[in-house]
Amino acid sequence: MHDVVRRRTVLRDDLLTLVDARRAEAAVIAKAYRSAHRGDDRAALIAAIADALADLAAAEEQTEAVRRQVSRGFVRGAA
Repeated sequence: MHDVVRRRTVLRDDLLTLVDARRAEAAVIAKAYRSAHRGDDRAALIAAIADALADLAAAEEQTEAVRRQVSRGFVRGAA
């Protein structure tokens, strides 16, 4: 009946709407990559995956930087 999505409760029907919206967004992104690579599906897929991996690495770096700051905060607070 209910599911939790990003720390908020939504009805399952709303969850299906979110899934549909993500799929529609993914289709638009795929079309843009394909267009940018002049219809070359393989090149578009490789570019999309490379961009996703770069975004993931950047997010991991940012997360690690925040963890280090929080860690330092706890050490400073204990002194």
